[in-house]
Amino acid sequence: MKTKLFAAIAAASLMGLTGCGTMDRQTAGTVGGAAVGGVLGNQVFGGTLGTLGGAAAGGYIGNRATDPERK
Repeated sequence: MKTKLFAAIAAASLMGLTGCGTMDRQTAGTVGGAAVGGVLGNQVFGGTLGTLGGAAAGGYIGNRATDPERK
């Protein structure tokens, strides 16, 4: 039950992001990465700390992956 709830939240977050026309690509990558990372962190490590750690890591990875200045 818990897995389905988190999957639904992640899917809703990602669908909500695609509807935001004013959000730039890097911001969308950061927020999307944080949402997915939070779900994965909770599933792998469990608890609040796992969720926050996963969200932080996912946000960082999403930000770096969409950074136009990155070489």
